[in-house]
Order: sequence, then C-alpha cells, then structure tokens
Amino acid sequence: MPSRYKRILVKLSGEALMGERGYGIAPETVDYMSREIKSVARSGVEIAVVIGGGNIFRGIEASVEGIERTSADYMGMLATVINALALQNSLEKTGLPTRVLSAIEMRELAEPYIRRKAIRHLEKKRVVIFAAGTGNPYFTTDTAAALRAMEIGADVILKGTKVNGVYSSDPLKNPGAKFYRKIKYMDVLKKGIAVMDSTAISLCMDNNLPIIIYNMKKKGNLKKIIDGKKVGTIVGGQ
Repeated sequence: MPSRYKRILVKLSGEALMGERGYGIAPETVDYMSREIKSVARSGVEIAVVIGGGNIFRGIEASVEGIERTSADYMGMLATVINALALQNSLEKTGLPTRVLSAIEMRELAEPYIRRKAIRHLEKKRVVIFAAGTGNPYFTTDTAAALRAMEIGADVILKGTKVNGVYSSDPLKNPGAKFYRKIKYMDVLKKGIAVMDSTAISLCMDNNLPIIIYNMKKKGNLKKIIDGKKVGTIVGGQ
C-alpha cells in the first residue's frame, strides 16, 4: 500500500530517550524508537528527525536556577547533539543510513546544517537527524522542528508523546480529560494546550503544515499513521 506521505519530520523529546530512568539515555528505548523509524523507512518514506535535550539538560529550567539564559540554551543545544549521536548509532545498527546535521558547527561529530544537503540526503533515503535546535537561544526544539519541516518541504510533523494525543487537560492527572481527534491551530493557542510551544504552532499555522500528536510508546503507531490510519490528534485548519 502506498504511503500517505512522501516526506515526514518526526519530533522526539529528549525525555523520551530516558525510558523508565530519571535522566540520561536508555539504550533499549533508543533501539525501540529506531525500530519504529525503520518500519516506516521500509515504506519508502523520507524521514527527518528533530530531537530535544531535556533528558540531559533543559535550558529554560537552568536559566530559572541562575544560569544566564543564552548560555543555558546553548548548553541545551549541545545536549541535543548527544541525543542525535545516540539515535544515529542505534539507527545504523538496524541498517539504516543516517546523517546528523547540526545547526552549531562541530565537524568531527556532524555535518553543518545546509538545507540543500539535507534534502539531498533525504532523496537518497538517508534518515536525517537535525541537532542543536535552530542554533539560536530562546528558540525551542519544537520551533526547530517546525522550521526544519518548512525548509525541507515535509508533508507533516509527527510529534511523539507519552499520551494518545491532545486532551483538554493532562489525562495522566485528570482521567475525565476530553480527547480531541482533530483541533485547529488557533484553538490550541487560545486554550493554551501544551502541544508544542506557541512559536512552533504559529509557524505551522502560517504555512498550513499539519501536526499529528501520537503516543510513541505504543508499538506500530508511527507506521499506522503513515498507512493513513486514525491515530492520535491532527492539529490543522484555520
């Protein structure tokens, strides 16, 4: 069955890599994500990934605790590079060719981010991992995901979370929270629903790029979305 999408961008949080640990990287969790990505790559879909760094260092929290915000954000960007290298290693163990492109130049570890080069890698069916966010402080990896998705011409952003999609409130705290199968960008902004930060949502809204929020802990969910099945919540529409 042909895939619903030609090119996708998967947004993973750094916290997702912790598995059941309190911090750091759980190799078994990274390997699980790699297998999920490989299941989609087999369909011929071109895959880009943006990964956060919250399992190692969160810039915004560190700035509250006294580290100057710009320095804290750069530290957070470096944490995303560590995660990108861990994911690259795991993906290549499954046989998938992978490239890490960093917004902060560090030639020994990753290629510098160049838009045309990223697109060429994708066309050659390499998984492209974008590291170091946008390379600028005050911008989250959510915003980096939205920006990179626009730049490479992705059809959709798939954001993996711990819950089944978007709810009216945290379903882990409130069992009666309402589940949204589809929600408009503006409603997310007005209701202050923590799907992605407001800059990322606004960017997607301005460019009409849909976002699908799904539970990445459920095996096969990523492949189901690619196959056009109803999984998670679609954020889109004016």
